[in-house]
Amino acid sequence: MKYFNTEGSCRPEEHYMVNLNKRLETIKKFLVDRKSYFVINKGRQFGKTTTLEALESYLSEEYIDISLDFQLMGTKDFADETAFARSFRRDILMALEDVDDQITLPQTLSENAEYGLKELFIDLSSMCKNSPRPIVLMIDGVDSASNNQVFIDFLAQLRGYYLKRNKRPIFHSVILAGVYNIKNLKLKLRPESEHQYNSPWNIAADFDIDMSFSAGQIASMLETYEADYHTGMDIPGVAEEIYQYTSGYPVLVSSICKRIDEKIVGSSGFENPDQAWSKEGVAKAVTEMLKESTPLFESMAKQLDQYKELYTMIESILYQGRRIPFSPDEKSVSIGVMFGFLTEKNGQVAIANRIFEMYLLNLFMTKEALASEVYIKGGNDRPQFIKDHRLDMDLVLEKFVQYFDEIYNKKDADFIEKYGRKFFLLYLKPIINGTGNYYIEAQTRDERRTDIIVDYLGEQFIVELKIWHGREYNERGEKQLTEYLDYFHKNKGYMLSFNFNNEKEIGVREIQVCGKTIVEAVV
Repeated sequence: MKYFNTEGSCRPEEHYMVNLNKRLETIKKFLVDRKSYFVINKGRQFGKTTTLEALESYLSEEYIDISLDFQLMGTKDFADETAFARSFRRDILMALEDVDDQITLPQTLSENAEYGLKELFIDLSSMCKNSPRPIVLMIDGVDSASNNQVFIDFLAQLRGYYLKRNKRPIFHSVILAGVYNIKNLKLKLRPESEHQYNSPWNIAADFDIDMSFSAGQIASMLETYEADYHTGMDIPGVAEEIYQYTSGYPVLVSSICKRIDEKIVGSSGFENPDQAWSKEGVAKAVTEMLKESTPLFESMAKQLDQYKELYTMIESILYQGRRIPFSPDEKSVSIGVMFGFLTEKNGQVAIANRIFEMYLLNLFMTKEALASEVYIKGGNDRPQFIKDHRLDMDLVLEKFVQYFDEIYNKKDADFIEKYGRKFFLLYLKPIINGTGNYYIEAQTRDERRTDIIVDYLGEQFIVELKIWHGREYNERGEKQLTEYLDYFHKNKGYMLSFNFNNEKEIGVREIQVCGKTIVEAVV
């Protein structure tokens, strides 16, 4: 039977996966057929290798495909120009063994003969000239070579032949795949500002094909699964819920499905498949995923440690709701997009998906918790908030208001505005940790207002955190919260206001607005 795969490339005969034919058709028509050289530059586990393997088969009727993987080359292969040229030549010869057409390179030179990039490209040009069909070169794992100057020189040679290909035959199309954007490779070699963006790959066509999965594509994958297992799931509903958490990031989609299929079905509370393949089952899968250290999450943590400006930017977006204009040429934004952490939404920098937001919040707060009094306080207060396996959110707000007033009421407005929401999240985290989860609703996050969606054992709580900007603004916020409660089909919501007015009334009250109950807390 097929299964959901999260390790390596996916193959339709073995795995449940999204149909890629539309993507492959677009790549062929608008890039390969037009003789483009381009880079599939996406975050880790975004389906790059899967796409290359599928594309190789898709192009095989019209083109000769030579597929290489730099991850299979060792450190010695990049030692110098000669070592790289000889190794690359050997890999080309091995790849040609799988090609039916009669294609040859000139006779292999002796080990003592001088053989560098110049000689290599003379041979490659001869091969392309005598080939019966156009040759497409695909190289996966170009990140493996990104620390090596010889790779930069190799790109320069490709560029030179590309510009003169009417006189010197060379590859019809070249496709490179990796995480790092080629124009940023010199960042790793020579970090001085004058060298950062002098790319030898400025001939590359833009690759703007969306490789994320839509809710409809996820649904089509689930239909194949449903045909095998007959769970009775609501396919459109489950697909939409998965999309809401992942924004279609391929490995996250597969991870949720794999966990439901292999671990959640049959577990406590999800004894029947239709119970597991549900909104609650998806939430359970996400909660369990965030408890584990995965290669993708490990990579995120590593990059945030390396790029401090990126760390600061993401932290300010999550905690303070900062609106940062999106500019792909700003260094931190460019790096965040390259790694798949960030994206553009309505002209602003945004976290790429909800799971990343949840993971990053957990990461930041774990660092904060090591020396946070408010985190310790939340952990100590936890037993009184859990009654009959239910979370008493009314009491959580009441106790937080008391604690906040005792500890932080003397702080100035700038301090509270910057850190107030962080304190509440730190207080809340140990209360629900391990059993529930929460995330920041991206649609409502800004400097003045942030909505937190808390999920505790399938019960959701909508908590609006806001900075006080006068009574009129507060009443408008109450109305907005009722509309948001309608969206979630809830009759009760919560509002926590950080008020800097000296005449404010600190405390918690329950009010009725537009037929909804709002528990409003003021600190």
